Amino acid sequence: MPDLRTAHLEPLAFTDLAGFAEDDHQAAFALFAEHAAAILRDDPVLRPAMSASDALREIFRAALALDRIDQAGARKFFETHFLPHRVFSDANDQRGFMTGYYEPLIEGSLTPTKEFSAPVYGRPDDLVTLAAGETVPGLPQGLAAARRLADASLIAYPDRAEIELGGLEGHAQPLLYLADPVEVFFVQVQGSARVVLPDGRQLRLTYAGRNGHPYTSIGRLLVENGEIPADKIGLDSVKAWIRAKGQRPGEAGHALMARNRSYVFFALNADLPGESGPIGGAGLSLVPLRSIAIDRQIWPYGLPIWLSTDLPWQSDIPTPFRRLCIAADTGSAIVGPARVDLFFGTGAEAGIRAGSIRHRCDFIALLPRALAGGAA
Repeated sequence: MPDLRTAHLEPLAFTDLAGFAEDDHQAAFALFAEHAAAILRDDPVLRPAMSASDALREIFRAALALDRIDQAGARKFFETHFLPHRVFSDANDQRGFMTGYYEPLIEGSLTPTKEFSAPVYGRPDDLVTLAAGETVPGLPQGLAAARRLADASLIAYPDRAEIELGGLEGHAQPLLYLADPVEVFFVQVQGSARVVLPDGRQLRLTYAGRNGHPYTSIGRLLVENGEIPADKIGLDSVKAWIRAKGQRPGEAGHALMARNRSYVFFALNADLPGESGPIGGAGLSLVPLRSIAIDRQIWPYGLPIWLSTDLPWQSDIPTPFRRLCIAADTGSAIVGPARVDLFFGTGAEAGIRAGSIRHRCDFIALLPRALAGGAA
């Protein structure tokens, strides 16, 4: 567990947090308590994060000891047990950086058809996920997974290009099929999806692992190469560019997607209630505009984070977003102490809002008072 005293933190008072008094503290507490219970039970997670400190676990126990809590009580709970600290992303006092993500609602089929031909793969039987920060002799540093050979030795797992040339043969099976490779690509970027089958049934795709190679933003590459202006970049514009340039091997759209060597695998879930959000890295359903993805090598799940900035989160016009969120998820692109990804919900509207978020923000971690700015 990292010692956050080595990071660049600025201690604050709760009175310094504009809008804190007006937030829905009951909603934040309900999500906090759900994570507290899961962590204290040692429930399985999808992607392990840093362990909660003893001080944070004591606060989890205090939360679960409460029978009922109202709005005022929830606010008092957070103010009693935590101290806010503004987190800077570097030594130059750079503010935090926020993006948004969502759960796509997309059509698909359990069998390949003319309309649905792009496979979504389940977790391969030879995939070994490495613990955060774990290194294996002989493998490049920074890999998060490896392939186990018949003699039990480990080698680097195939990257996206190698997988699409048959690198999974004999080790993974398609779970279902989507319309084209770019749809599969962006389901992998989001890490989950709700798929509507031809008969109207819905299935959830839940994250089940990845090949361990670093994530590369193809949208950033398009901007850097002058293909799409920075103010026009978004999910729809990137999809349109790829489709226009071609998705078959040797075509520019296919080559662009291959630049992101990371490849995500899924499991099917038919039991999650439709009103529940997708399962995040912590193993719990995500709550729109409360659940956030954080760098799992720095922060533990369940930690409250106050986010403050102006976002186009309700319409195309930026308005204040001031909200107490809970660390519930992670992602290969979410790297750094003040990097955050805000979950927006399910469907097209959530996707529009999430896709417009690339904003600087105040990332304010609520750290246990007992630590006085120490490890979370």
